[in-house]
Amino acid sequence: MEQPIVIALSKGRILKETLPLLAAAGIEPAEDISKSRKLIFETNMPNVRLLVIRATDVPTYVEYGAADLGVSGKDVLMEHDAQEVQEVLDLKIAKCRLMTAALKGSEISSGRIRVATKFVDLAKQYYAEQGRQVEIIKLYGGMELAPIMGLADCIVDIVDTGNTLIANGLEPREHIADISSRLVANRSSMKTKFKQLQPIINQMAEAVTD
Repeated sequence: MEQPIVIALSKGRILKETLPLLAAAGIEPAEDISKSRKLIFETNMPNVRLLVIRATDVPTYVEYGAADLGVSGKDVLMEHDAQEVQEVLDLKIAKCRLMTAALKGSEISSGRIRVATKFVDLAKQYYAEQGRQVEIIKLYGGMELAPIMGLADCIVDIVDTGNTLIANGLEPREHIADISSRLVANRSSMKTKFKQLQPIINQMAEAVTD
């Protein structure tokens, strides 16, 4: 009998773009995820279950083996830096950029600055590589407000169209990384359940488009 497979999916935009790739691998939820408040979903495959959780929690579930596979944004993976999580495929969905942003036309001091972000470790690493002195202020949302209210000189955040920045009087500045969603696996699961996981990975890879 085949071992159970658990796949952790990120809520929101990533989920919508992931489901067609899973379908290409023959995995479809037994009910409409968008119309349910459940967190665990059975699928058309008797041994495969889906978890629908916050994007930031996906690497943790995979790292500790509560999920065998997961779909998470590269930004979350870089911030999490989990050792037991193996990146197996760039799904090329939910593309965006990790950037710095500041009030339009504002001058950023060459001295110590304050940076608001939820990507604390990534921001520290980026500015350390620049040789810049920064104070990182952790926020969980509404980053654009920080420069407006004088809380921070600039922000580090995900930029898609840039419309939210523009609407709040900010502009993107420095490009830190290109982001897309990745299929990740628990390292132990890749050994113990390789024969079950590899076909899923291969079929999803075939469905990925640039």
